[in-house]
Amino acid sequence: MVAQITPSTGSVSSSASRVFRYEVVGLRQNSETDKNKYSIRNSGSVFITVPYSRLNEEYQRITRLGGKIVKIEQLSPKEGE
Repeated sequence: MVAQITPSTGSVSSSASRVFRYEVVGLRQNSETDKNKYSIRNSGSVFITVPYSRLNEEYQRITRLGGKIVKIEQLSPKEGE
């Protein structure tokens, strides 16, 4: 599952236009993910792209799903599109 969020162009604050990518390993199926209509693959890295305003929320979700964050990087505007 990869969330793709592209900031809109125009007049936005600097924090609203920042986009980050989590690299996560070890996501697993559990009671939280059983609510989804799809299964979580147990192997390999997953890349999740989120805006700055959702960094903490996504971190908590990844932790609940049993994932380990390997890397967090800020994307340039062209990479986030």
